[in-house]
Amino acid sequence: MAKYTGPVCKLCRREGEKLFLKGQRCFTPKCAFERRGYPPGEHGRQAQYRRRRVSDYQKQLRAKQKTRRIYGVTERQFRRYYRSAVKKRGLTGINLLQMLECRLDNVVYRLGYAESRAQARLLVSHGHFNVNGRRTDVSSMLVRSGDQIEVREGSRNRVYFKDLPAVAEARTLPGWLERDLKTLSGNVLQMPERRDTDATLNEQLIIEFYSR
Repeated sequence: MAKYTGPVCKLCRREGEKLFLKGQRCFTPKCAFERRGYPPGEHGRQAQYRRRRVSDYQKQLRAKQKTRRIYGVTERQFRRYYRSAVKKRGLTGINLLQMLECRLDNVVYRLGYAESRAQARLLVSHGHFNVNGRRTDVSSMLVRSGDQIEVREGSRNRVYFKDLPAVAEARTLPGWLERDLKTLSGNVLQMPERRDTDATLNEQLIIEFYSR
């Protein structure tokens, strides 16, 4: 499946804020956004001093791109999620964010078993996790209420997973999930609500973008 392989720090600079795509590095002085907080490109430094009227289309586009980049999905995937969200009952924007939150790579990240969603995607694609007792390597899999996610028995002896409990314990766990650091597992208690997602995301602008 296609994925973005370019420099992710440029994505943060383009959106004008930290998207925390590199995990712990984003909290250190090494973060590229801290050193160069202006848009990438030849004229990026000058662009931050220009005052231009921001059109409605630009606001909608940036809201969509920001959400897509945070969750690490391609445009084709994102559009497919939007179409599915339209067909479901309820508010389309809430349905869209709920599906993005329920991706397996995002759940692994939320459980604290990876520093970033990109790392979580890599761990899942290498088959280190079971979902309901079955080995799963599809990072885009959507989990449901009652599902159990756990590190495979054969992977727990690796150095990364041996050190994981101490690292994961420091991470805040959302209310729709529960985890057991002794067994390196987690359960989906319920489907995520709007308050469980990033408060800076604007789903209404995303709906307006695709409704043009």
